[in-house]
Amino acid sequence: MDYIDKLEEIIKDNNGTILTSQIKQYGIPRVYLTKLVSQGKLERVQRGVYVDLDSIEDEMYYMQKKYSELIYSHETALYLHDLTDRTPFEYSATVRSGYKVVENISNRFKIYYIKTELHNLGVEKKSTIFGNVIETYDTERTICDIVRSRNRIDVQIFNEALKRYAKRSSADFSLLNEYAKKLNVSNIIKKYM
Repeated sequence: MDYIDKLEEIIKDNNGTILTSQIKQYGIPRVYLTKLVSQGKLERVQRGVYVDLDSIEDEMYYMQKKYSELIYSHETALYLHDLTDRTPFEYSATVRSGYKVVENISNRFKIYYIKTELHNLGVEKKSTIFGNVIETYDTERTICDIVRSRNRIDVQIFNEALKRYAKRSSADFSLLNEYAKKLNVSNIIKKYM
């Protein structure tokens, strides 16, 4: 199998997206990415990220692939869990404290910081509208996060999310309480719930 065939196989396996870091893993020279771009098969959407022209660009997917520390949270997680009807204007993501957020992310994302030991609490996999799998916080963690950051969240989004969560038959109030204790918001959660 030649480099072009291998590259096209990787692109297909990644739903039309490829990162330059991925081709390094396979030992494929970058010049083959340039060839696919010049042939009109790939488009460079940002530094190190290429998308097949027959695919739809999934920014949530490729940004998390490129910056693996990002976990979608807050307003974005509310949207992914159908706790709001509003499509986020900018993505919200949480990173561990001390993580250096590059300008590329800070200009396009609403960034929240959390202690390292709490960064992976409640992480689950969820599909984007394009079918790509990303990491986000589960519903209960998301509720705790918006309560923690209630001063940075739109009041209407905040209230609607709490109402929708409380009406859900799948709402796990014991897990919510467990997360609330770890995130130091249990008294505030009790007020709202």
